Amino acid sequence: MRNWCMRHPIGFMALYALFYLGCFGLLEKAIVVPDLWVHCHLDDLIPFCKYAIIPYVMWFPWIPFTLFYILRRAPRADFWRLCLPLFAGMTLSLLFYVVVPNGLALRPHSVPGTDFFAEAVRALYRHDTPTNVCPSIHVFNSVTLMLAYYRCNCFDVPGRRWMRPAAAILCLSITLSTMLLKQHSVIDVVFGILLALALDYAATVLQTETSPFHRRTHKQRLPEWW
Repeated sequence: MRNWCMRHPIGFMALYALFYLGCFGLLEKAIVVPDLWVHCHLDDLIPFCKYAIIPYVMWFPWIPFTLFYILRRAPRADFWRLCLPLFAGMTLSLLFYVVVPNGLALRPHSVPGTDFFAEAVRALYRHDTPTNVCPSIHVFNSVTLMLAYYRCNCFDVPGRRWMRPAAAILCLSITLSTMLLKQHSVIDVVFGILLALALDYAATVLQTETSPFHRRTHKQRLPEWW
């Protein structure tokens, strides 16, 4: 299986996407009444903003764009270095939703207006239930992707350096949008950030040849797929 993934990175991504979407869809239907309601005082101080739907939906194309861009432009090891924490964190989040079903009750009773932004928010609310929120996968993925932009050497090229601050701005915008749309609590955001930092550090430890793990298992340079 490992060799197959190494030879077929796009197939690997497609299989994981099917796994994640399938599991998330099942959880959306299975968890109707959460066991844990996520809320803190800061949530009440953050206003609702329908215009935040723009950075919120940019998260969806940003993930495949970054994965395919790094797969195409960077060494293969950089691609797997991103996949390791990204997919591990999404899987761990799903497992946490199963063990601790959680949700929130922050959404406004109605979204006023007939403009594009109001209609988009109402569509989001109809198709995405306020469950399975902590940790925020939106935030976790955004932070993990941003770290990849600053870690990969392919973005050292003068013509691509602008992509690093752009990724940081997009990450911040998406993070803020989750709270401005009342899709996530501040608590969800904090745990999403912490999960991203923890798994990125763990991936770095696994990748470092001087770590105890690699002293036991690898005498030579790490294979390109790792």
